[in-house]
Amino acid sequence: MEQRHLGRTGLRVSRIGLGTLTWGHTEETDAADLLKVFWEAGGTLVDTADVYGDGESEYLLGRLIERLVPRRDLVIATKAGSVPDPERRFDGSRGHLLSALDASLARLGTDYVDLWQVHAFDPRTPLDETLQALDIAVSSGRARYAGVSNFCGWQLAKAATWQLAVPGARTRIASTQMEYSLLQRGIEREVLPAAVDLGVGLLPSSPLGRGVLTGKYRHATPADSRGGSDHMAPFVAPYLDDAAGRIVDALATAADGLAATPLQVALAWVRDRPGVTAPIVGARNAQQLTAALSVETLSLPDEICRALDDVSAPVHRYPDHDWSTL
Repeated sequence: MEQRHLGRTGLRVSRIGLGTLTWGHTEETDAADLLKVFWEAGGTLVDTADVYGDGESEYLLGRLIERLVPRRDLVIATKAGSVPDPERRFDGSRGHLLSALDASLARLGTDYVDLWQVHAFDPRTPLDETLQALDIAVSSGRARYAGVSNFCGWQLAKAATWQLAVPGARTRIASTQMEYSLLQRGIEREVLPAAVDLGVGLLPSSPLGRGVLTGKYRHATPADSRGGSDHMAPFVAPYLDDAAGRIVDALATAADGLAATPLQVALAWVRDRPGVTAPIVGARNAQQLTAALSVETLSLPDEICRALDDVSAPVHRYPDHDWSTL
C-alpha cells in the first residue's frame, strides 16, 4: 500500500487507515483477522481512542501487538479528551489529557503512541493549556506526533498557528481527524483550506458515509446492517434522505461504468482529495476490510471525479466562497 506523509511532517502512514471504533464489541479472533489482513496488505495506520468501548478497543489492540503484528510495523494513533459526563462532554485540561494518555499507554501495552490527538475542542479550558499537554507528551517521548480531532476551521487554525509561533519549543499539529465523504463535505468550507494552508494532514472518518455509500441501503435496510440495529440506526439515519439517495445513485452509475463497486469509488474519491492523508475505514469483518483495501489499485478518471463533485457539491455561500463573485 502506498505510504503518505502526514501533513508537513516526516511521519509516513498508509493511505488507508484501520479504525477500531467498534472493537469494544468485537471478538478477539475477529479483531485479529482484521489486523492481520490490514498488515499483510501493507497497512500501517491504526486509529483508536481512549473512549472506544470504554477503553476495550485499546486494550484489545494492545493484546494483538507483538503477538500478531510487530509494534514497529504499526503507526498507532489514539485520542483523548472525550469524557462520559453529560455535564461536560469534553475535557481538554492538561491534567486530564496527560492522565488519559498514560492510561492509554497502559492499555495498549506500549511506552509511546505514534500519533496522539485531542478528541474535541473544549471551550472550558484555555486552548494554550490543552496544547501544552501535546508539547509535554511529545517532549517526554510518550507521543511521537500530535494532532486534533473535530476542531472547526477557526479552532484548527488557531491551534496550528499557536504551535507554529515558537518553532522547536512547541510541537507542530500534524493531523486533524474529521468526518468527510461524498455525503458530508462540510469541512471543505473552512477546515480543509486551513489544514492545507497550515500543513496539517486530514484523516477522514466515516469516508463511506456511515456505510450508506456502499449502496447497501439503496432499496432496503439490511437487517444485519448498522441501519438495521436499534443502537446504530440513529447514526445512519441522517444519510438516508432523498439528497443522499441521488448521490448514491450517481455513485452506483459511476461504479458500473468503471467495473468497480460503489464502495471502491467512494473511498477512492475521498482518498485522493487535496489535503487528505488517509481515510479511516471501520470494518466488521475481514471480508469487508478486504473489499475496502482493494481500492489500492483504483484511480478515478477526472471526468468521474468532476461528476461526483457536481452531484454532491455542498452549498458554499458568503463568506466561505469568493465573495467578489457573488
